[in-house]
Amino acid sequence: MAFARWDPIRDLLAIQQRLAQFAPGPTGWVPPVDLHETAEQYILIAEVPGLQRDDLEIRLHDGHLVLSGVRREPPVACEQYHRIERGHGSFSRTFHLPLPVDADRIVADLRDGVLTISCPKSDSVSRRIQVK
Repeated sequence: MAFARWDPIRDLLAIQQRLAQFAPGPTGWVPPVDLHETAEQYILIAEVPGLQRDDLEIRLHDGHLVLSGVRREPPVACEQYHRIERGHGSFSRTFHLPLPVDADRIVADLRDGVLTISCPKSDSVSRRIQVK
């Protein structure tokens, strides 16, 4: 009698799939984000496939950049789902920016499902002071 090699990852994924069928509602989703800093600005890059410009809201409040939006459930005519992995619903993410930014110069660009937000640092903060 041959025994199958134990694969803990496979077992965990199987458990996750079984538990998902008992979830009370849609699991939602949170877009993955990268946030990095250069000398002049903070740059946030978020993966938001399927979203349009009107689905997103970007706010700056008290040194926090807030990215929120909604991915709507696609209209699918079916009797039963066999797997649902693409989440939908509302999301909101808040990111602390350590230095003040110039809110009037923030630029957001959405291309091919990737949102890039450039937040230039405030000139008054990033200015170098000469020592005399």
